[in-house]
Amino acid sequence: MGCAPMGQILYDEVMRYNPKNPYWFNRDRFVLSTGHGCMLQYALLHLAGYDSVKQNPGHPENFETPGVEVTTGPLGQGIANAVGLALAEKHLAARFNKPDDEIVNHYTYVILGDGCQIEGISNEACSLAGHWGLGKLIAFYDDSHISIDGDTEIAFTEDVSARFKALGWHTIWIKNGNTGYDEIRAAIAEAKAVTDKPTLIKLTTTIGFGSPNKANSYAVHGSALGAKEVDATRQNLGWPYEPFHVPEDVQSHWSRHVPEGAALEAEWNAKFAEYENKYEEETETLKGIISGSCPTYNPESICDATRNLSQQCLIALAKVLPGLLGGSADLASSNMTLLKMFGDFQKDTPEERNVRFGVREHGMGAICNGIGLHSPGLIPYCATFFVFTDYMRAAMRISALCEAGLSTREGRVHRFRQLRRRQARPHPPRHRLGAGDRHQGSGGAEEGGKKVRVVSLVSWELFDEQTEEYKESVLPGVVTARVSYVGSKGKAVGIDHFGSSAPAGTIYKEFGISTAKSL
Repeated sequence: MGCAPMGQILYDEVMRYNPKNPYWFNRDRFVLSTGHGCMLQYALLHLAGYDSVKQNPGHPENFETPGVEVTTGPLGQGIANAVGLALAEKHLAARFNKPDDEIVNHYTYVILGDGCQIEGISNEACSLAGHWGLGKLIAFYDDSHISIDGDTEIAFTEDVSARFKALGWHTIWIKNGNTGYDEIRAAIAEAKAVTDKPTLIKLTTTIGFGSPNKANSYAVHGSALGAKEVDATRQNLGWPYEPFHVPEDVQSHWSRHVPEGAALEAEWNAKFAEYENKYEEETETLKGIISGSCPTYNPESICDATRNLSQQCLIALAKVLPGLLGGSADLASSNMTLLKMFGDFQKDTPEERNVRFGVREHGMGAICNGIGLHSPGLIPYCATFFVFTDYMRAAMRISALCEAGLSTREGRVHRFRQLRRRQARPHPPRHRLGAGDRHQGSGGAEEGGKKVRVVSLVSWELFDEQTEEYKESVLPGVVTARVSYVGSKGKAVGIDHFGSSAPAGTIYKEFGISTAKSL
């Protein structure tokens, strides 16, 4: 309720979008990092004319509600996603805009609250946003001073504006966020005028604004007002209408967004057609990024350490996937994630494709989610050592929940590549299906009179979708002794502890892992 003014101004006066085509490429992006306030966004989407704003989840989910860009849940994820979205815009604009044709030109807006500011991921991501100079990222900080346990002063007393200024952001403070409509409009205009820095607009608001008995208290943070207080709030605000009723004058005012949105997209389509006539090669590449089309890739059969093989895959893929970009959490020289033919994505070189995340695993993961959700053909990758993936587990979980491209089903590389130092191995072949690498008779097992089939199973989901004939050809039902894939007489080979390090052969010998002892 305290965010209503900023939300109304954004959707009604500022943002460029087409309600009947929520996926128009050059639309402005909006992220509600304070996902528990999702009713605000659902109401705005409904007023603006988006379809299917019906029964919606308790936090915005990108694949459930048209017009929702990212799935937000744990606080701070949304602002980090917004940094990824803004990075994507800056990168694509630098690569494809021409002096006479600015074909990529949109803003990323985000509302975040005290909880987002307290979570450490926001500082990781916003530090990078300032470093990269993401001038088209505008964040609205709902400074309500209330969290679930009470006033934020029990645990959070820092000067947020000073911190963001130190991070390289432009900052504005609106002291009356409840009704300061003109101040909000002026702040947005000021933010757009600052092109070399992201902007934080801090709005001091009253949580539950309008509620006569629960406003400005933690009682309204995570609980419903209740029927009695809802009635009191209606009377206090002078709102005589029934629940979910939109008055005719409000409908008439907001109805313009459907034709205006269609006109905005049509204007951009015409501009893009002119661009295509002049820049055929760039157009083909950009269309691939917009649509997400991917070519096939066939690796050569070589033997090397897996991290080196990984880099060779990335380099080969980067040549045919123009939307592939990413990097590592300060470990690129160790886990081999550099695309050697490209430079670094930096404030003054945003067209490059190596992203230097620094020691920021959590922020890195969430930023990559934002990049991947910007356009189907943008394929971010990020890497760290396996033990550090715990620092980014929330971002990894959200990536899976919002279907942000972790599956090979769409031809994408795995976004989160958890790399460890490993010994030399042959390059894995291209996997058309879930299980594709089959070898008859393997090493010492064959010498013992046993015939062994080794299957590299990349994705159970893909494998389960195949025909029964194919699955039988890969994993015959008559073969019941299975290692790792535990059948009726199967046996899992492994260890129950962590930390030993030695050449592969030495480790296997030390722990008795051999074909002779395992089968």
